[in-house]
Amino acid sequence: VEMVMPGDNVSVTAELISPIAMDQGLRFAVREGGKTVGSGVVTEILA
Repeated sequence: VEMVMPGDNVSVTAELISPIAMDQGLRFAVREGGKTVGSGVVTEILA
């Protein structure tokens, strides 16, 4: 996916650069340059 617009829903698989404790249902925000550019909920832990 090249671009996601407000109101769109996408599934993302991501690999974190540092370990962090998380569980299914955890809400998170993605920030770039101090601005929130996305948010979501952890639905599955793969490893």
